[in-house]
Amino acid sequence: MGDLTLIRHNAHRVDVDGHAMLMHVPTTSLFELDGVAQDVFDLSRKHERFDAGLMQAELGGRHAPDDLADCVKSFLSLDILRDAATPDVPRQIVKVTEVPLSTIILNVNTGCNLACTYCYKEDLAIPSKGEKMRFETAKASFELLLKQAVDRDRVNVVFFGGEPLSNVPLIRQVVEYAVPRAAELGKTVDFSLTTNATLLSEELVDWFNAHNFALTVSMDGPKALHDANRKTVGGKGTYDVVARNVRMLLARYTARPVGVRVTLTRGVTDVMAIHDHLKYDLGFHEVGFGPATSGPIAVFNLDTDALKNVFEDMKTLGRRYTEAACRGENIGFSNMHQLLTDIAQGTKKAIPCGAGLGMLAVDKEGDLHLCHRFVGSDQPTYGNVDTGIDVPKLAAFIEGAQDRSQFGCKTCRIRSICAGGCYHESYARQGDPFAPVYHYCDLLRDWVDFGLESYVRIMQANPSFFRSQLEPRMTRPSLNSSAAPGPAKEAISA
Repeated sequence: MGDLTLIRHNAHRVDVDGHAMLMHVPTTSLFELDGVAQDVFDLSRKHERFDAGLMQAELGGRHAPDDLADCVKSFLSLDILRDAATPDVPRQIVKVTEVPLSTIILNVNTGCNLACTYCYKEDLAIPSKGEKMRFETAKASFELLLKQAVDRDRVNVVFFGGEPLSNVPLIRQVVEYAVPRAAELGKTVDFSLTTNATLLSEELVDWFNAHNFALTVSMDGPKALHDANRKTVGGKGTYDVVARNVRMLLARYTARPVGVRVTLTRGVTDVMAIHDHLKYDLGFHEVGFGPATSGPIAVFNLDTDALKNVFEDMKTLGRRYTEAACRGENIGFSNMHQLLTDIAQGTKKAIPCGAGLGMLAVDKEGDLHLCHRFVGSDQPTYGNVDTGIDVPKLAAFIEGAQDRSQFGCKTCRIRSICAGGCYHESYARQGDPFAPVYHYCDLLRDWVDFGLESYVRIMQANPSFFRSQLEPRMTRPSLNSSAAPGPAKEAISA
């Protein structure tokens, strides 16, 4: 054995309640280190390089030579240790030759009956000026999805806006067309929709129920917090009507669990109170939080201190989640669900999400965008539903997104979970969809460490929680989670 060196950016140690855990960064795989592994790893951190003689001198009195050799072999196979003379290997870019869509997002109307202060939609219009998608465009979009999803058994159609319920006739037409059309090809089609809930009716809820929609409501908590930003075009708070409709929805809807999406803005950051109101007072199955940091009106964005405080509050709620999970209970905190899913699956992302590969968004003219957030922006489009996907142009984007080493992502310990962060967040904040979300980097690393600790504690106390609570959730299609890759999967996955 020649001189060996530790590849520090491929291994991250976390100690949890006496358990020495090592995350293999390239695959997000988690290992518990035994005594031999702990000592070899500590030796490699202590010395810039070491050989068999140095290892024997420092560790030979505690461990048998064969045990040390086996441990080194394991670390070498994981590229945690490497021959010191071996040059660094450039990241291998996976070439994109096809776009295997699983999801198409239909921007059914640019109009919205609300005027939320933090809305990022660049094409948003008041209801009277909203531009609605035609059925012919929606039909062509679905046919494109079927064509690109030839090897998939299930596809997903997402209805988005504006407020999608401002174009219910189109939604009904699409469902009536898509279900039998997918069945002709031996496929199942799922439908997803995010709504502000102001236009819900009992008849509409029953129709969604009959067609097994995955529903998410946008709501920001108790009345005072919700009404601070989520107002009608005329400036009136919407909590009362939303809460009334949500109670009706949750009382009638049985097809799937209903979740809620909360946008945290300056002054609307009481994570615990918001969660408890939405989960326990109103009865949502899951509550998810999205901090606003790049909205068009800076005064509503969270500054550095507020964002840090939000993450601390999310960790406080995460501790409640972990304690409940150890008892076999689920308090419905979807940010923790997603984090633990990434860790449990051994997520290995080459790109941050399925945008542009497993998912495309369609505007009213049929033009194709990376995702719903880019509809109406000045960013490039990638073909049209009538002429097809511009694969070379889209491939160039996806291949470029795989290597963000010029930004420092190459040595980040959460690169396989984050993969540089949301394209739109980067575009909105820095004008470049490839620029990492630097304002999040340290906070996200700390959040992942917190998730690793929580994962270990739940595994020690109640490992069945992952089978009963996380695995069923992984199979539910939605706008916020594309088909998850398996453990240590090399290929780009949507």
